[in-house]
Amino acid sequence: HPSTSFSSMPEFRYVISDPKTGKTYQKTLEELHFAGKKIGETVPGSQLGLTGYELQITGGSDNAGFPMLGHLEGPGRRALLLARGPAAREIKKPGMRLRKTVVGNTISPSTAQINLKVSKFGTKAVPELLGIQPKE
Repeated sequence: HPSTSFSSMPEFRYVISDPKTGKTYQKTLEELHFAGKKIGETVPGSQLGLTGYELQITGGSDNAGFPMLGHLEGPGRRALLLARGPAAREIKKPGMRLRKTVVGNTISPSTAQINLKVSKFGTKAVPELLGIQPKE
């Protein structure tokens, strides 16, 4: 269908949280930075335009929306029986467990969103470096 446009390049969303202000910023790029890195690792912010910053990988999700789990090694999907944690929010009763599909802790080309936290600040503010105008 001619009116439907499909992007040949996948887009990767980087969600950067600033613990000083409590705000989060999104940056969408067509290149995958940090492939092979794991949750908890520190990466340079210069690859996302944040010169002088260091970012810590805190999580993410794959292209189907399954969340990354920090203690599950590798980039693949697995269906785990979970008793607690962010991937198993629906658990209401003590002792209840749910089988949930989750993704490993390694960033791969199937990763759609990468959550990052600023661990070392640079000289300029995050919104200034990302080119985001503050909302008033």
